[in-house]
Amino acid sequence: MCMKVFFAGATGAIGQRLLPQLLERGYRVLAVSRSAERAAALEAQGAQAQVLDVFDAQAVHAAMQSFRPRWVIHQLTDLPAGLDPALMPAAQPRNARLRREGTANLVAAARAAGVERLVAQSIAWAYAPGEYPLREEQPLDLDAEGTRAVSVGGIVALEETVLGAAPVEGIVLRYGRLYGPGTGSEEADPRLGLHVDDAARAALLALEWGTAGCYNIVERDIEVSAAKARHRLGWQPGFRLPGASV
Repeated sequence: MCMKVFFAGATGAIGQRLLPQLLERGYRVLAVSRSAERAAALEAQGAQAQVLDVFDAQAVHAAMQSFRPRWVIHQLTDLPAGLDPALMPAAQPRNARLRREGTANLVAAARAAGVERLVAQSIAWAYAPGEYPLREEQPLDLDAEGTRAVSVGGIVALEETVLGAAPVEGIVLRYGRLYGPGTGSEEADPRLGLHVDDAARAALLALEWGTAGCYNIVERDIEVSAAKARHRLGWQPGFRLPGASV
């Protein structure tokens, strides 16, 4: 197949595990990064790469118009390696801004370029308190305070933008807490654990088979339920790339 995929966030923890799967399946991928060094590394893996700042709306629009992808993947975050607790307070506002402004620019450009589907990364721990396991139709924590309010605000903005992207089919994946290669953790969270390879696999399935809406992606139905993803995407935990830790 020669379908085109515009990939923002291909050098992140999930992106690094997803890009090889896209290339193996024959997609033509334009992977964008703010770093020339990272763009060169993406090209070495077989993707077409471009240095691009997603806060530059005109540049994002031009790149999307030039490439004319069928699908878009949004896996962008601005978080420290390994989610270093000492660096997280400064990173959270930057990450929230990326989710607000970067997402808005990607969606606007995708709509203008006639993109059919956009898959975006969200989180599974932004729900308001409720009875476990929480499901996708339950509300997010709009009454959060402090640093949690910053993170939840960014998530709400991202999800509203993606889900309101029609005629682009907007899909939001609410990932659990990642572990595995490139995440800074080799141990699964007992309640919200998600191996990074399973996260990447969910994005691929959503890209190819998903329908608009939100999907929880977690290994165990304890705090949140992943029944919708299992039923509608055919997703099951346990997928591993060759050489991945269990």
